[in-house]
Amino acid sequence: MSASTSRRRGRGKRIETAENPETEKPPVWPGVSGGRMQPLTPHEIEQVNEAVLSLLETLGLSQATPSMIEKVTAEGGTYTDDKRLLFPRELVLKTIAEARRDIVLYGQEEGREIDLSGARVHMSSGGGAPGVFDLETGGYRDGNVQDLYDAARLCDAMENIHHFSRSIIAREITDNLDLDLNTAYACLSGTSKHVSISVTEPEFVEHIAQLCYDIAGSEEAFRARPFLTVMVCHVVPPMRFAEEAVDTLELAIKAGFPVQLISAGQAGATSPATIAGSLTQAVAETLAGLVFARLVDPNVAAIFGPKPLVADLRTGSMCGGGGEQAILMGAAAQMGRYYNLPTTSIAGITDAKTHDAQYGAEKCLAVSMAAHAGSNLVTQACGMQSSLLGVSHAAYVIDNDMLGNILRTIRGVEVTAENIGAEVIAEVCKGEGHYLGHMHTFSRMKSDYFYPHLGDRRTPADWESDGSKAIGDTAKEKTRELLNSHFPGHISDETDRRIREKFNIHLTRQGMGRGA
Repeated sequence: MSASTSRRRGRGKRIETAENPETEKPPVWPGVSGGRMQPLTPHEIEQVNEAVLSLLETLGLSQATPSMIEKVTAEGGTYTDDKRLLFPRELVLKTIAEARRDIVLYGQEEGREIDLSGARVHMSSGGGAPGVFDLETGGYRDGNVQDLYDAARLCDAMENIHHFSRSIIAREITDNLDLDLNTAYACLSGTSKHVSISVTEPEFVEHIAQLCYDIAGSEEAFRARPFLTVMVCHVVPPMRFAEEAVDTLELAIKAGFPVQLISAGQAGATSPATIAGSLTQAVAETLAGLVFARLVDPNVAAIFGPKPLVADLRTGSMCGGGGEQAILMGAAAQMGRYYNLPTTSIAGITDAKTHDAQYGAEKCLAVSMAAHAGSNLVTQACGMQSSLLGVSHAAYVIDNDMLGNILRTIRGVEVTAENIGAEVIAEVCKGEGHYLGHMHTFSRMKSDYFYPHLGDRRTPADWESDGSKAIGDTAKEKTRELLNSHFPGHISDETDRRIREKFNIHLTRQGMGRGA
């Protein structure tokens, strides 16, 4: 997203600065290291971990597939008379110890890789919402494939959104295979950043794989740098496998896809009402999926995804904007850091219906908690509203600012002798008495400060003279500008036409800015 930045000098005067050249250190970047916030004490972590290992060993999960039963029992697991698959403690610990920590999610273009090792934090879209908050009418309507493509290309242009997870369901496509293929293509053509989607039925995996192989140029090229992750909710909480999803997981791994292993129970409904209980169940369910994934392929690029959700117990409906959801995601991310596994969290699913104070407060709270706790991939961090029922295209532009500010807080204070600048303090105190215009100040303007693109820092008089616009109105203008101009071209016309000959692509070439 292109914009000039500025900083106030005194009252009314501004020092104009250009965007950071590539040679200069930026104020924020993909993979800023988090993990400093730790809502669980060491003793509490050990309690959760012990409960997880005990549940997997003594209760296990039901509805395991024949392939899973065969693989797990061959490694010491037990399939009980009441049809529950038990995971021995030693197998779970071995899985955690030997799982890959070096996962890189590739883009379709060089330079768009994101490294999920350590506590590196990245921001992502997400949601799979059925509705769209219409840019022009301000009302909700069904989403379509053009909306999904538009969401992808907006995220492509936002520097603080590092990954695109399918955010909108194309409601006009009724055939499930067509829906999955068109979802994948709308996402992959809309951005060259890494993409994540889900797959409706196991037999569709081979079709999605062929689409990706065609875009990459060959199966070998895709397997070397896979640019699409398959998200799999492999469980139906509490402590049951989703059989078709497990089959999808196995086929996706064999086809060369990275996978997200997701447990998304709802506290008080499909997981315990307590934060600690919901967390423990989600971690156990996710680790069970990781055991199976590594038995399918020990080298699998598997992402640990305990994503428990919270319900409003007065009504039973999901509520993603409360403090309970925020602290639950912080704790889930902390468990990922405890195991040192590439971890994804869900945050930013505000219950607000429009771009108001509730929207900003709920989003910032939840995303900050997950990010500061060290989640490697924070999904639903942008664009979502109305408890995952709606996506706003303008919200991606608004949230890009929010994410930049959050990333800056994760970067921290960075205390060094150079940053403290005791000699600079002495020089100023003995000289002009202020830091305005000092070379130390100029040298840090672009490297230490994140400047929002939409956030308004002008005086009230300047703001009023420019129309007194709320941030939502400013975002709409920028969104329209981007939708009229930003058409990624990383998939060539030749490849696009070849794909259309092979698959039933609903997204029109005109809608992609390519003409007939």
